Amino acid sequence: MGRVSKRVAELSERLAQNAHAVCCHYLPAGRREGRYWMVGDVAGTPGRSLYVRLFETGRGAVGNWVDAATGEHGDLVDLIRLNQRHGRLAETIEEAERFLALPPPADNERGRLPGPPARAGSPTAARRLFAASKPIIGTPAATYLQSRGIMHLADLLALRFHPRCYYRPNDDDAPGTPGAFPALIASVTDHDGVQTGTHRTWIDPSGSTKAAVASPRRAMGNILGAAIRFGKGGDVMAAGEGIETMLSVREALPTFPLAAATSSSHLAAILFPPDLRRLYVARDRDAAGDAAWDILTERAQAAGIELFPLMPALGDFNDDMQRDGVDGLGQRLIAQLHDADRARFLRR
Repeated sequence: MGRVSKRVAELSERLAQNAHAVCCHYLPAGRREGRYWMVGDVAGTPGRSLYVRLFETGRGAVGNWVDAATGEHGDLVDLIRLNQRHGRLAETIEEAERFLALPPPADNERGRLPGPPARAGSPTAARRLFAASKPIIGTPAATYLQSRGIMHLADLLALRFHPRCYYRPNDDDAPGTPGAFPALIASVTDHDGVQTGTHRTWIDPSGSTKAAVASPRRAMGNILGAAIRFGKGGDVMAAGEGIETMLSVREALPTFPLAAATSSSHLAAILFPPDLRRLYVARDRDAAGDAAWDILTERAQAAGIELFPLMPALGDFNDDMQRDGVDGLGQRLIAQLHDADRARFLRR
């Protein structure tokens, strides 16, 4: 056996030991049914034609798969090659090694099979999706954020990337809309850092823009009161609606604790950390932003928390940053901070 063939055989065996995790990662639109992972095809389309063996049986080894519609079959190395549309075996070897190098998530998706499949949209399903995704550096998710002027990506632990995240088309989508797209995946947590949900932003494979679908942003799990967090909150923090808005603020004020609440209604309902004394609200210039501000004003007054608006010049702070640059945005933000916070969070 040649060196490459031996390496492929080793990878096939290691992938088979993590067969359920491989399926969750590369075929997220499928589901476990008994001893198999069922999905539509090697591309991950929803359906039941392709099945991957998750347990050793007399009929085949773990990781072996067959597409009953096309007759295609193989092991998990073959599956990754076809799923990722690799033209060279070296690409597949590199991808398999990258996958196997990922740290195991807390819920052990990459090891033994869990109990029954998680209910769709549940906190468990949300955590599994996040765990099955990978760091954003070098992915279309990074390209998407950079296209919005967001360049500091190295320590964004709340964000990950999934190459084929299941998308359920609705009545507003065009006929024939695919069932999966690349996606920016975000962990939604409570103020103690416990993950309660996951937010998805589907993007074009090029990373240049959001996917051409009716609902490019959706959340799953328990979202009410929680948020996507950048930095650890304390007595002072800022909250806003969107990921791009809050990451724009982070570009200008990198040490400021921030929370993205995913929508105006969830911003209005965000739970206050027990030691919070001053909350800044990065507002969007629209009616929904006004309504969220009114509700937060009442809640903050009742809790004894000082509330300060951060107002963009345009529609939101990402618009401001793309027009005025980071320095221009920073000057606008600093001018709106409490005196005690200007030196504390000034960009260095």
